[in-house]
Amino acid sequence: MHVHVICGDGEAKFWLEPDLELAKNYRLSRQQLKQIEDIIEVHQDEFIATWQHIFRS
Repeated sequence: MHVHVICGDGEAKFWLEPDLELAKNYRLSRQQLKQIEDIIEVHQDEFIATWQHIFRS
């Protein structure tokens, strides 16, 4: 399971399991990646539940 984040400065992909981890980064700074990671961490359970609902039904 993973999420893609796209913004004006670039994009990134984060794995959600087994641990939250950066998979790919295109032009985002470390500070931006940390902010994104913090947001994903807060909503990680929601992302996983949505992923399971969409892709495993």
